[in-house]
Amino acid sequence: MYKILRAEQLTANIFLMDVEAPRVARHCEPGQFVIVKMDEKGERIPLTICDYDREAGTITIIFQPVGASTMKMKELKAGDSFRDFTGPLGNPSELIEEDIEELKKKKILFVGGGVGAAPVYPQVKWMHEHGVDVDVIIGSKTKDLLILEKEMEAVSGNYYPCTDDGSYGHAGMVTTMVEELVEKGNKYDVCVAIGPMIMMKFVCLLTKKLGIPTIVSMNPIMVDGTGMCGACRLHVGDEIKFACVDGPEFDGHLVNFDEAMKRQQMYKTEEGRAILKLQEGDTHHGGCGHCGGDK
Repeated sequence: MYKILRAEQLTANIFLMDVEAPRVARHCEPGQFVIVKMDEKGERIPLTICDYDREAGTITIIFQPVGASTMKMKELKAGDSFRDFTGPLGNPSELIEEDIEELKKKKILFVGGGVGAAPVYPQVKWMHEHGVDVDVIIGSKTKDLLILEKEMEAVSGNYYPCTDDGSYGHAGMVTTMVEELVEKGNKYDVCVAIGPMIMMKFVCLLTKKLGIPTIVSMNPIMVDGTGMCGACRLHVGDEIKFACVDGPEFDGHLVNFDEAMKRQQMYKTEEGRAILKLQEGDTHHGGCGHCGGDK
């Protein structure tokens, strides 16, 4: 059992938990995720790691209830436990694999939308701890929906909050903030965008036009988290990839977002899943990551 040490409601529909999981905390890196189960019969829920404390042996997760399992999960309190807490899964952020001195020479922009601020934070924190200053744009519909503001301000070189309704920070979408920063003379070597797929799509359309290489995290399309279900199948250039075992990070300029968003909608119904399985044949799922699947 994995004990919940802290349970906090951040906004009207976003929740944070610190979970005691020493083994995961010892081995995880920014960009990876975990799969949680509340009980023996519970659904497997993939969640990005928002933060970790190796000494305390804790993992911080942030989630937004969207289905029956996460609706039940938000009722858990400090002192309750998860039956399973599996991880770390997926591949770490590719930026942390680079030479630190070379990384310090780069101008990096992080763009997060909504709950996407949660997986952005550990990467920005890692950069800060290694002496790399980065710019961070975080967007939400209103000020009340922004999360991790104090934490993000503490670790970013420059922090730019955006609200669609103009109630706080930059008035407008994150893309208009990106344009504004570039127009002011900022020359970015790389952009990392994490958030709703529609947001990542439009950030990538813009950065492609601006000539800024862009990394995206495709965690929003995960369901099973092992490649078995086929939910996170996507085209990256001419290749078929699975976000949970091959990612979650990919070259955003090569991701077919329109196909991924269409599949995400189809996957919600039993009929849609059957159609996808029929259409995609042997490439429908990527296996468990150990057996080779049927890619």
